[in-house]
Amino acid sequence: MASERFLPQEVIRRKRDGESLADDEIRDLVTAITEGVATEGQVAAFTMAVLLRGMDARECSTLSLAMRDSGDVLNWERARLRGPVIDKHSSGGVGDCVSLMLAPMLAACGGHVPMISGRGLGHSGGTLDKLCSIPGYCIQPGSARFMQVVETVGCAIIGQSESLAPADGRIYAVRDVTATVESVPLITASILSKKLAAGLDALVMDVKTGNGAFAATPEMARDLADSIVRVASLAGVPAVSVVTDMDQPLAPCAGNALEVFEAIAYLAGKRRDPNLHEVVLALGSELLVLAAMAGDRATACQMLETTLADGSATEHFAAMVAALGGPGDLIDRPDLYLPVAPIQVPVTAKEKGVVSHIDTRALGLTVVALGGGRVRPDDDIDAAVGLSKLVRHGDEVTPGTELGRIHARDDAGAEQAKRSVLAAVTIGPKPVKPLPLIREIRRSAG
Repeated sequence: MASERFLPQEVIRRKRDGESLADDEIRDLVTAITEGVATEGQVAAFTMAVLLRGMDARECSTLSLAMRDSGDVLNWERARLRGPVIDKHSSGGVGDCVSLMLAPMLAACGGHVPMISGRGLGHSGGTLDKLCSIPGYCIQPGSARFMQVVETVGCAIIGQSESLAPADGRIYAVRDVTATVESVPLITASILSKKLAAGLDALVMDVKTGNGAFAATPEMARDLADSIVRVASLAGVPAVSVVTDMDQPLAPCAGNALEVFEAIAYLAGKRRDPNLHEVVLALGSELLVLAAMAGDRATACQMLETTLADGSATEHFAAMVAALGGPGDLIDRPDLYLPVAPIQVPVTAKEKGVVSHIDTRALGLTVVALGGGRVRPDDDIDAAVGLSKLVRHGDEVTPGTELGRIHARDDAGAEQAKRSVLAAVTIGPKPVKPLPLIREIRRSAG
């Protein structure tokens, strides 16, 4: 409980004036927000002050821990676990279905992965929306069931409950409508409050950068990557940030059920997109080394590859889906369960050349326009719609070459999507050298 004499406006004023806040002030403010003592206007003023004046690593760590402690914190019985509690988080992008493959791969390596994911908003997709395309899958199973699945299966991907870091939910709702989302300290605290509440031993952060990412510039991506590593370390959780490319969709598809199809094909070995595979291995190997589950990255990559080769990653994914209410034979018969759009039409090139630029954000918004994303948090989404068979930078095309395939609910939506895809893909006369998928790896200086 916040002190009876605590005045939120005094903390807001000090941060507005660029002063460093004391730990007690931050904790009292978070308590006031959680208990409803601080008004919505005061929360908005505080977030704007942080956006404009920033926070140092110590302040941000205190904020993250206070938000964590505003709700339940998972306490694992270590004697019942085979290995460390580890997790991966992404800053969001288009065609980013890495979590669906990496969580069961890490579990097959001996880790326990309590992954708390979010819904998509704007042009980027959300892991939770992808899982909602699986019939029966329970995204909010309650803490006891969540922990039981993580203990027995090794991984569970669910949504944030109201009891987990509730202060984050209240603060984020205000940030979303007051143009204060783009604050690195607030992003850091929002991410880490939930990860710290999950009782992690190690975390890998995938920070996307490029025209389809929130952190559009390398500088902002580096700032966020470093902030996550520093603040997590201060809060007692070792972390590493991997800055990855989002100047084109990561997978060759975008859309909720389409990305689940892609993940199943990847795990089952039917189709393993090289770009997707490179990022999965980069993130997974960094995390295995960080958690002392592997001595070096080469060994870690081999461990991850083995889970694919021997089918153990597939088994963990299937067990997770079944344990959370989904069909037990989803891996074997995805066509029977995942929704499929009634209209599928190709988008073809009109000229000869090389794919020189892709407006990734525009492709994400195309999925939203088809009904596969949301503009407001309470919007319903169509899990079947989206884009598949997308071209990549450097691909050579001729008239009639497929640039992508539209999955739509109606003809009007398909036609609009075709126009959007054509506008988003630039065909040039000369080959281009794409930027590396793994831009940087940011680790703790200590």
